[in-house]
Parts: sequence; structure tokens; C-alpha cells
Amino acid sequence: MSDATQLPTIAVRLPDLMRYRGIMNGIIGIGLLMALWWVGGWAVANNDDLFAFADFAPAPTLARLWEMILSGDVLGMSGPSLMRVGLGLLYAMIIGVPVGIVIGRMKRVNEVANVPFQFLRMISPLAWMPIAVMAFDTWDGAIIFLITMAAVWPILFSTASGLRRIDPAWLKVARNLGANPAHMLFMVILPAIAVDILSGIRLALGVAWVVLVPAEYLGVTSGLGYAINDARDTLDYASLGATVVIIGVIGFTLDYLCMLAIKKFNWVREDH
Repeated sequence: MSDATQLPTIAVRLPDLMRYRGIMNGIIGIGLLMALWWVGGWAVANNDDLFAFADFAPAPTLARLWEMILSGDVLGMSGPSLMRVGLGLLYAMIIGVPVGIVIGRMKRVNEVANVPFQFLRMISPLAWMPIAVMAFDTWDGAIIFLITMAAVWPILFSTASGLRRIDPAWLKVARNLGANPAHMLFMVILPAIAVDILSGIRLALGVAWVVLVPAEYLGVTSGLGYAINDARDTLDYASLGATVVIIGVIGFTLDYLCMLAIKKFNWVREDH
């Protein structure tokens, strides 16, 4: 009897153990990364050709990072970059979601647009830099354009792919119940492809965040890319390393928030 009564308790505790195991494995991974960083810093500091870059090591980098946090420099350099990425993603969603719905819903449009879209998708967003500089009056406008060009394709193709997976019976039932096009869009299509759109946004965010730093090498005097460029020019390698850490932390946080949104809107529940 005692063994039987303990079975539910063990079953209830298993998900908690799995969650704690994931946390512990994450901590181990961070520890291994820090160890590799420390070994790399030690090797650089003891190399006669590379010792000038010793401030890339964890101790000076983290010390400078703490100074930047206390002085407010982290917020000052991150704010403009987040604004540019946010606007670039917004424009990418405004373009990518409607166009993705159209090419996913209309086979003829998809056949016509597929080759041009695939061709444009394979062009590096940074290749548009000369055109962006000529087309926009401000550096911010040019950077936002480059981010939009990087982010629009994952959103567009993910939206189209999600729409093609919708069960046609859903649309038929909605029409039989008298749904007009607006009802069909907002009550059937968008809820059905919400996870696909969010997955596309998550991919787009990763691409946009990578494109941001080289894009901010343009004439702006703010942002994380500018901070990287300025630290390199002034040989302030501790600040450069600290800025790299900031970029990684912010990028990881944004990706994690997207992952939580995907889990929240995922109507398919997995049984464990």
C-alpha cells in the first residue's frame, strides 16, 4: 500500500525534476563557455603576438561591463539599436504577413512570385547598403531599411507555409456558417497560423540582430554597432568585449521572449 500511494507523488514530481535538470544543464553550459573564454584569454595574454588584446579576457571585460551598467552606458547604447530593430521588424511584419497570406492562399500568385522572391531572399541585406544610403535622407532610415530587407523573408515564407497547412475543411465550414472574408481572415486564418507567424518573427529577429551591428557601422553616432566600431578604433578592447556581451545578452533575451510567445499561442498541446 505504501508503494502504491507514493506513485502519484513521484509522477507529479517528475516534471519538476525535468525542469530543474534543464536549468542545471543550462548552468553547466554557461560554465563551460566561461571556462573556454578564460582559457582563450589566458592564451592571448601569454602570446607575444597577441598580448595587446588581453583585455578581451573575462576579468577586464566583465569589470568594464559593470562600469557601463552603473554609468548607464548600456541603456544609452542599447536604446537606439532596439528602436531600429523594432521598426525594421514592424515594417517587415506589415509587408511579410499580408504578402505571405496572399501567396499562401493563391496558387497562381505563388507560382509567379516564388522565383523573384527566392532570388531577392538570397541577396545579402548588406548588399543593399549603397542603395539605402542614396534612397534615404537619414542614416536611421537606411539602417531600418536594411533590417527590414533582412527580416521580411522569414516572416513572409513562414506565413505562407502556415497558410498552406490549414485544413481546407476549416475554411469550408467557415464559409458554410456564413463567414465573410473579414471573419475568415481574423477568426480562422490568423489564429490558425499565429504560431507560424511568430516562428517567422523569431527567425527574422535573429537575422535582424546579426545585421544590426554591421549596419550601424554607417554614419550613425549611437547604437551597439557604433559602440563596437568606436571601441575598435580607440583600442579599448575591454569595452569592445563588454559590448559583445551586451549584444549577446539582449539577443538571447529577445529570442527567449519570442519562444515564450510561441508556446503561449500554440494551440497544439503535447502530451508528456
